[in-house]
Amino acid sequence: MSLWESFDKNEISILLFVVVGYAFLFLLPKKFTREITLLFLLWGFTIGVLFDFTIGGGLVDFFKLNDSNGYRLFDFLYYLLFAPFSYLFIYFYESFRINKKTFIWYIVAWAGIGVGMQWVFTLVEIVQFQKGYKIPFSFPIFLMTQTITGLYYEFVFSRFKVLKSGLKKPRGY
Repeated sequence: MSLWESFDKNEISILLFVVVGYAFLFLLPKKFTREITLLFLLWGFTIGVLFDFTIGGGLVDFFKLNDSNGYRLFDFLYYLLFAPFSYLFIYFYESFRINKKTFIWYIVAWAGIGVGMQWVFTLVEIVQFQKGYKIPFSFPIFLMTQTITGLYYEFVFSRFKVLKSGLKKPRGY
């Protein structure tokens, strides 16, 4: 595995996104226990990589990351961005006290944010589509991953003490 094919705007952009993404993570007031924070960082990384490998690699190979179809160091750094994205999703999920009535709108909004971020990634050439794949095709994928993440958070919230204060508050369910 080589580090990069050429060090240009996509590599610099990834470094900036990683710094900004993880700065949010550390600067926001702590809302969850350490275990839940780590769980959802790992969850975000895993579900992002799973779906990226499914549509961005193998036989379908709808996009390439950075400068080549092979995997490089900066591809891994790109995948690290999924972790703070997932954390911010559950952070605001809890902050806005999402319930049955607002769940769908919250998911749609985050799917839009995901598509928007993917659009930004295409502008700075981190993601380059191929084989006719277009950005709108990603919207249902984000709907699915955000729905699974929201349902998974509800499951975890109902079973474990997830908030830093340790007090479960009624959320309208």
